[in-house]
Amino acid sequence: MSDLIEFQHVSFSYHQSEEDAEPIPVLHEVNLSIKKGEFVAVLGHNGSGKSTLAKHINAILQPTEGVVYVDHIDTRDDELVFDIRQHVGMVFQNPDNQIVATIVEEDVAFALENLGVPPKEIRRRVDDALKDVGMFAYREHAPHQLSGGQKQRVAIAGIIAMNPDCIVLDEPTAMLDPKGRREVLNTIERLNKEYQTTVILITHFMDEAVRADRVVVVDEGRVLMDDVPKAVFVQVERLKEIGLDVPQVTELAYELRKAGVAFAPDVLTVEEFTEEFKRIMEA
Repeated sequence: MSDLIEFQHVSFSYHQSEEDAEPIPVLHEVNLSIKKGEFVAVLGHNGSGKSTLAKHINAILQPTEGVVYVDHIDTRDDELVFDIRQHVGMVFQNPDNQIVATIVEEDVAFALENLGVPPKEIRRRVDDALKDVGMFAYREHAPHQLSGGQKQRVAIAGIIAMNPDCIVLDEPTAMLDPKGRREVLNTIERLNKEYQTTVILITHFMDEAVRADRVVVVDEGRVLMDDVPKAVFVQVERLKEIGLDVPQVTELAYELRKAGVAFAPDVLTVEEFTEEFKRIMEA
C-alpha cells in the first residue's frame, strides 16, 4: 500500500491574537505516514496536539514548518485545498455542528448539490451513504429527532457521499452514550474493512483504539509511540506517565503480573483475558 498521508518535519504554532509577539508551539517536528486503507487511532491527553494534527490532514490548518502531503498534494497550496478535501473528509465531535438541513437525506445531499453533482447521481450517492451507515430508514426524518449516535452516523454519511479516500474523525463518540459509541465505531470499522476507506480516529477511549491497525500516541506535540495496539498498550507505565489509560483488561493483567501471576502482558480484550485466565487455571 502506498502512503496517502505524509507529515514531513511538521511544526505548528498558534497566535492567540494579532498582538501576540510570541506564538504558542503545538506540534514539533512531526514525521508520520499513513497508508491507503489503514485504520489508525491517535491518542493523547487534552492539549497534546492530536486535534491540531488532525486539522492538518485536510488543510484546515497548514504547517508553520515542514510539509503535509495528501495523496502527494502539498496542503500549503491554497489552489488545491478543494482537491485535498475531496480526498479527506472530516467528522467532528459534535454532529450538530455539521448538520445543516432539516431532513436527513437533504443534509447528506447538501455538499453534493453545492458541487453541482447531477441530481440522479446525488440520489444514488445519498441512498448508498445512508445504507452504509444504517440510516436509510431515517432518510425522511428530522435530524433533531435522532439520538446522538444516529446524528453522528448521518454526519458520517454526508462525508461518505463525497467518496473520500480518507475519513478523519475527531473524537466523534465523546458526546455519545455507550450505545451510540458502539453504533458509530461499528460503522467506522465496516467502512474500513469493506471499502478500504482510510480511517484516522482521534479518541481518548482506549477500547476504540484497540480496534485500529495502528495506534499513534501524541504527547506535547510530538509522536511518542507509533505501533500496533498490542505493542503500544503493553507499555502501561509509560502511558500512565503521560496521563493516558490503557484498556481495563490490560490494566487488570498488569496488576496481576505485579502481584506475581504469570499473566500475558499484551491482553487487550475481554476474550483474550478470558482465554489467558483459563490457561493459567488449567496449568
